[in-house]
Amino acid sequence: MDESRRARKKRQTRRLLAETAIRLFDEQGYEQTTVAQIAAAADVATKTFFNHFPSKDDVLFADTLYSHAIPLDVIADRRPGESIPDLVVRIYDALLADYRAEGVGQRDPALMETYTRLVMAVPALQAKALHMVFDLQKEISAALLKAYPDDLDPISSSAVVGAMVGATRAAALTSIELGQSPEEFWAAMRRAVEIAMHGLPAR
Repeated sequence: MDESRRARKKRQTRRLLAETAIRLFDEQGYEQTTVAQIAAAADVATKTFFNHFPSKDDVLFADTLYSHAIPLDVIADRRPGESIPDLVVRIYDALLADYRAEGVGQRDPALMETYTRLVMAVPALQAKALHMVFDLQKEISAALLKAYPDDLDPISSSAVVGAMVGATRAAALTSIELGQSPEEFWAAMRRAVEIAMHGLPAR
């Protein structure tokens, strides 16, 4: 098996385990679901689970670590004369495109909604998500500072990234509370990034 096929198979197994875990967490509860149950429902060995994830809570973040390089790549390949707000919006678009193409539940909008609800509602998962987002924020902030040394300082760079993350999180929570469709959910977060970076549109 060549490297690309091997990598694709690993990602497929990670996605299978993650989607199986989401369903079991939703049906049984996060605390009540064991790694052994997830592996059995996915028809793989428990050892296979631990080959992909160090712990139960990591299973819901199957694609997150693999997407961390995306914003850094976008910054490294920034366009000549591209403004900071435009670049940040493009970072979000690149992350969203990757998630929707390869992410957990990408073929099943209902599963994606369950995933989002679980991460927002289960304290252990929320803490894990916040920790990972914080680490990514620091990486993006450092990369922006390096890319725009004449325009940013450590505080302003952190504020730019924080504005993007805070806006999308607030929009996502509101969209979920409103019971919006998946398309409306993604559109809400995209609009939030635009507002955070460019301000409210003039009327």
